[in-house]
Amino acid sequence: MTETVTDTAADRALKAKHRTMWGLGDYPDVAARLIPELGPVLVTAVGIRPGERVLDVAAGTGNVAVPAALAGADVVASDLTPELFDAGRAFAERQGVAVRWEEGDAEALPYADDTFDVVTSCVGVMFAPHHQQAADELVRVTRPGGRIGLISWTPEGFVGDLFKTMKAYMPPPPPGAQPPPLWGDEAHVRALLGDRVTDVEARKQTVTVTMFDSPDTFRSYWKETYGPTIVAYRNNAEDAERTAALDADIAAVAERHDRGSGTTVMEWEYLLLTARVI
Repeated sequence: MTETVTDTAADRALKAKHRTMWGLGDYPDVAARLIPELGPVLVTAVGIRPGERVLDVAAGTGNVAVPAALAGADVVASDLTPELFDAGRAFAERQGVAVRWEEGDAEALPYADDTFDVVTSCVGVMFAPHHQQAADELVRVTRPGGRIGLISWTPEGFVGDLFKTMKAYMPPPPPGAQPPPLWGDEAHVRALLGDRVTDVEARKQTVTVTMFDSPDTFRSYWKETYGPTIVAYRNNAEDAERTAALDADIAAVAERHDRGSGTTVMEWEYLLLTARVI
């Protein structure tokens, strides 16, 4: 394990806030009901095979880890928020597979160099505040010839629009923290990985979300289940006008991206990127 250059009191406090944030609401429900297909998409794209050692970074409740185990891999699911692991263990048990669940910071992974055949992250590592540090760790723990596979929300897609909208209502980010949707910009990720990888393939795809009757229904669900949105509301809880404005702005994001007729249908865009470590 390498020593993180961000290991300061301020950074530790930030990570503690992140851990708390992702433990709020009901992220397991978000993962299971809105984006379950993303895990199998990433497993297929990165070509996980039986017997390979796989690390899923910022694994959450196992959207990638469990499908990777179903493909026959030896899987470690690592996340800063171990409060999510109970839901992950239940998911793995329902699927009849074994996954090791281990607490870990994406910017300081507790694994030796060149440990894994495949390292993945599905809308997870993108939320680590220091992008270069996180990218360095992905490369470090992947063996030469091994693969990295990432799915990240794009800046111009639905989730990127949502985070841009919520930014005005969130506590100010600390110096050096970068916006999560930058991981959905191919040029940004290529720059982070640099000349340490080859065979980079990237394409934008979408996941279709149809479970909401209206933009208001989406807003009501999102403010109760999704950690960052809960933080935004708590940050404005004493200001009724700003809370009402946040209500309207989140519903407006869903309305802008609504392609349905009579019910809300949204296409959430993401970047799927795979690469081979040199």
